[in-house]
Amino acid sequence: MIIQIVEDDRALSDGIEITLADEKITFKKEYLIKDATDGFNKYGKDLSLIILDINLPDGIGYDYLKTVRETSNVPVLILTANDMEMDEVKGLTMGADDFLTKPFSLAVLRARVNALIRRSRISQGNNESLVYTLDDMTFDFEKLIFKKGDEELFLSVNEQRLLKFFLDNKSRVLTRDVLMDRLWGDDGDYVDENALSVTINRLRSKIDTDKKSKHINTVYGQGYRFE
Repeated sequence: MIIQIVEDDRALSDGIEITLADEKITFKKEYLIKDATDGFNKYGKDLSLIILDINLPDGIGYDYLKTVRETSNVPVLILTANDMEMDEVKGLTMGADDFLTKPFSLAVLRARVNALIRRSRISQGNNESLVYTLDDMTFDFEKLIFKKGDEELFLSVNEQRLLKFFLDNKSRVLTRDVLMDRLWGDDGDYVDENALSVTINRLRSKIDTDKKSKHINTVYGQGYRFE
């Protein structure tokens, strides 16, 4: 397992490595967006997680997140000193999987990282069905290849889990509480409800591009139904 830490505070970067230390984990510590991008181009396909600070000396971490999401589904945990809802929404909208505001307890960080990796593994686990077709789309949850026509779709871990749950429960009305529990489980206590709305909107923007055929439908006052 490889975890990339993109954090210019070297003491914090070292602290994160020590906190998450495990003989099965290799850490790649980068301090600049340029170095993180170069590293991603070299070993990105082998990454299990990216821990990404937003405020970096040579730019904003969101720019790196955008680069990652153009070609990869790797889970991304955002770190930021900006305790503002709009920053969390922006990060989630761009494809981050979780968000942690500084200062934070390293024990909390470890719990969030473990939960994120666990959710990622579950999304790749052996379910009843692993390959789905819908209109011109194919979703392969075993190989983690998602396509709309000839275009490959890059889905975050949360988007993968949401899509899988929708596909397994077509035509059923799913409440927000049920979806929150399915996506985050016991970790939902740490998750703002905005995260669900953002995840649904991101998934809609990728699969519901044809105005004549909408698959994710809002059932007002109840929840959502996938058709």
